[in-house]
Amino acid sequence: MSAVIVTRAATRTGRALVDSVRALYAVVLAVTGAVAVVAGPVLVLAALLGPVDSPEPDRLRALTGVFLAVLPVAVWVLSWGTGAAGRAAGAALLAPGVLAVTATVVYGGAAPSGRSGALLLALPLLMLGVIAARWVAVETRRLVGRWSGAAITSPYRPTAAGGPRWRQLWRQAGGWPGDPATWRDTAWAVLSGSMALLAAIVLLLIPVLVQVFGRGGPFISPMALYLLALWLAPLVVLWAARPVLAGYERAARALLGESRRVELALQVSHLARTRADTIDAGAAELRRIERDLHDGAQARLVALGMLLSVAEQLLDHDPQAIRPLLAEARTSSAKALGELRDLVRGIHPPVLADRGLADALRAMALDLPLPVRFTGGLSGRPPAPVESAAYFAVSELLANVVKHAAAGLVWIEIGHDTAHHRGRDQHHHDRHHRDPEHEPATGHRLGHAGAGAEGLLRITVTDDGRGGADSSQGTGLRGTERRLAAFDGVLAISSPPGGPTIAQLEIPCALSSPKTSSSSGTV
Repeated sequence: MSAVIVTRAATRTGRALVDSVRALYAVVLAVTGAVAVVAGPVLVLAALLGPVDSPEPDRLRALTGVFLAVLPVAVWVLSWGTGAAGRAAGAALLAPGVLAVTATVVYGGAAPSGRSGALLLALPLLMLGVIAARWVAVETRRLVGRWSGAAITSPYRPTAAGGPRWRQLWRQAGGWPGDPATWRDTAWAVLSGSMALLAAIVLLLIPVLVQVFGRGGPFISPMALYLLALWLAPLVVLWAARPVLAGYERAARALLGESRRVELALQVSHLARTRADTIDAGAAELRRIERDLHDGAQARLVALGMLLSVAEQLLDHDPQAIRPLLAEARTSSAKALGELRDLVRGIHPPVLADRGLADALRAMALDLPLPVRFTGGLSGRPPAPVESAAYFAVSELLANVVKHAAAGLVWIEIGHDTAHHRGRDQHHHDRHHRDPEHEPATGHRLGHAGAGAEGLLRITVTDDGRGGADSSQGTGLRGTERRLAAFDGVLAISSPPGGPTIAQLEIPCALSSPKTSSSSGTV
């Protein structure tokens, strides 16, 4: 019992420490971003209103300048430490503006490069500050998603794809001024930094206010209060980190998430793309059916007709020669019937229509040349188009396992979450109650989030093969992605080298009847 209590306490303490580092990073990022954005206006004010000759820097201005100068380095270190990896290099965008403000403070409000130089630098610093604000916003979304497990959807307008990388970047940068999300990023950088500075000032003034307005006037030395606050600071930080991050998350979602206009534009773009993919897939399916009929059953039926014509001609002259012809005709008709059945099964398997998705997948698993463990079940029937899409998506995943994975065992799990509602405005990646530190995301998301349906159909296919599955290296997984995207479904794949490979498909849908279709075991 004591060991359990100690383990829980250690776990909670570890999470509190991680949350404290994230809260510190959020504050430092907000302050540094605000300083970088206002650097241009600060230089203009220093050139117009500041003194001509800068006074000798005192200790307070020097300490303030040193504090400001190290902020970009602190942002880079904390960004790297919280998982940004190579993206942490974007902290360099904050350095010019912060250094310009630092120089202005050290020089006592005088323009650091003279009035003319300050006016010339103001516009480039303002433009660089806007770019830095976007990096700050992207980092904020990453930090919030890392902490809560619920990513903030990118609100930026999509840019046309195609062409060299430099041309895509040029088109993207050219669209920034007209994108409302750019100015919301800038507003976020200024407002969040201002609020963080205001909160810090209030905390620093509390001992002074207590000493001045306390009972009986000056009764406690401010130094004693500051020492007491220094001793209590670690406990206060550990306690306040989670509430601070919760408020930080709500503010970030309100200002940095998708606006209604951008959300509608992205939905229209998604619908247009999925409609085109669906039309192309339908046309390809029709061509496949026509080709299979022409090359398979049709050719056999033509040969069967020719055999019957020959038998008819031999009926009067050589009846004994008809017997092998009839045997060949019977064989040809059996093959034609088998090909027609395979064709029908490829369009819509009868077992899927008769017994439902779970039993159809179990029947599919019986045909695999390796053992399959099947778990889970459904309490009803999804819509027929969703059943068909899920069936053929799993069929494609299993075909990849057989062809490429060199696996010895496959696990299939099927279920339906009726309590889960998905939406583009709050995509929780189906991990609303997951601790992102202890259970990281298992792969890359393909496709779009669902548009809010009564539950979520979830099927997971896992194998113990060699791993290394990549949708960009072939058309099979991309075809599965397009098939699911027509229903606002998604496909998540985790396939590190050496395995295992975990593929999870999710389609928002409701179940239509209370019939139970479930199975569990090894097939």
